[in-house]
Amino acid sequence: MKKILFVCSQNRLRSPTAEQVFASRPDLEVDSAGTNNDADNPLNAELVEWADVIVVMEKIHRTKVQKRFRSSLNGKRMICLDIPDDYAFMDPALVMLLHARLDRHLPVG
Repeated sequence: MKKILFVCSQNRLRSPTAEQVFASRPDLEVDSAGTNNDADNPLNAELVEWADVIVVMEKIHRTKVQKRFRSSLNGKRMICLDIPDDYAFMDPALVMLLHARLDRHLPVG
């Protein structure tokens, strides 16, 4: 089972949506966090170490993860979806975009 961590800024809209969308996949274990200190679930080293793959919504998130958690990354795969903070939680357009950008990276199996 592959462990996927979804990361955005506040962990209120994009990453929780991704977590919920992909939680139904039997081959994945998912969680989400935010890079900001006041995020609903702030990103920490334990979460970074837990994940097999880290999926960030924007390049700024990738940069923050790499700077703050360099010692915990250990060459983990990081995927940047380039999804701006323009969507509400479970917005159908966001769900479609998540599938369009991520399904090829997470083949069922």
